[in-house]
Amino acid sequence: MASPSSEPSPIFDNLDLDLVVKVLSHTIFSPFFVVFVPIFFVFQGAKVTDPGIIGWGVYYVGLSLFWFLRWYSRLYRNQGSLLFGPPRFDWGEQIVLITGGSSGIGELLANTLAVRNVTVVVLDIKPIVTENYNITYYKCDVSKWEEVNTVAARIREEIGDPTVIINNAGVVQGKLILDLTPEDVQQTFGVNTLAHFWTLKAFLPAMLEQKEGHIVTMSSVMGITGTAQMTDYCASKASLIALDQSLRYELDHRYNASKIRTTVVCPGHVLTPMFQGVELPSSFFWRFLFPSLPPVAVVKRIIAALDEQHSQQIFLPFYANFAPYINHLPSFLRDFAQWFTTADYAMQHFDKRFTRRSEDSPENKED
Repeated sequence: MASPSSEPSPIFDNLDLDLVVKVLSHTIFSPFFVVFVPIFFVFQGAKVTDPGIIGWGVYYVGLSLFWFLRWYSRLYRNQGSLLFGPPRFDWGEQIVLITGGSSGIGELLANTLAVRNVTVVVLDIKPIVTENYNITYYKCDVSKWEEVNTVAARIREEIGDPTVIINNAGVVQGKLILDLTPEDVQQTFGVNTLAHFWTLKAFLPAMLEQKEGHIVTMSSVMGITGTAQMTDYCASKASLIALDQSLRYELDHRYNASKIRTTVVCPGHVLTPMFQGVELPSSFFWRFLFPSLPPVAVVKRIIAALDEQHSQQIFLPFYANFAPYINHLPSFLRDFAQWFTTADYAMQHFDKRFTRRSEDSPENKED
């Protein structure tokens, strides 16, 4: 298995399935583009009754209906109305709480929002390195309820009640199940899972009083499709998907607070230090189908979700959209997918690298 560090061809470096899908979604699968195709042929002398023109017309109607139903479904699911969308999201009035905001995705997200003059609160075990005065850091081990509860009181007194919670903190051990120590398992579930419960218990009551807010849950594709040497990580991320779904129904039907939005993010491999030791094939074919994500791609999608003010599930990159269906395949196809993606061997040499890195800087585990 080759390392992804080998030099790719500069011509095809940015060519992957996601780019192809993006181009197609803005051309042949976009009603706004397709509507001009038959018009162009008519202007070139084709008759309206020609089979080709009729075919394009039927395709346009079907495509428009699909996009309308997709849009209507999300609008009705979130607003309960087809006529009224959410109001404009006022970033200047938001207090955004980010756990694990001192490195990786959390750090980039904190700095990006702060540049937009958003008040950002970072909870982490190590300080965030920034000169932006819009970011306030609180040292906190989010896996411990006592620390979260204590810091929450300080935040409410010194800054105010967060209107957006981004539960981003996470750790990975990268060990086979029998090599995991009890402390490893407790840390994984403490940071990856229990921390979400503690921040919700601390900050959700204020959102319920206002009947508004947004809760972003950072899960993973690994929470849907398990892989070898990731048992604790996959289980902790799977629980977050169930948490997001259950929380959505509690907010809708028990707390009567449907305007508190919930978004769960399920990315594939992200190029952050936490997964630096992962070994993936470096061939063009692999990178085309299963591209690794730069942190900025995840950050942009989270910010877009906050702007949209719709509860949603986000799967990145494109192949991740098929993850919820892979477990429904016949067993031989499911096993083929596992073999084809080499998923069970990507972490094969991760343990030693991670151990060495964590010995040099033990606080770098939280991302």
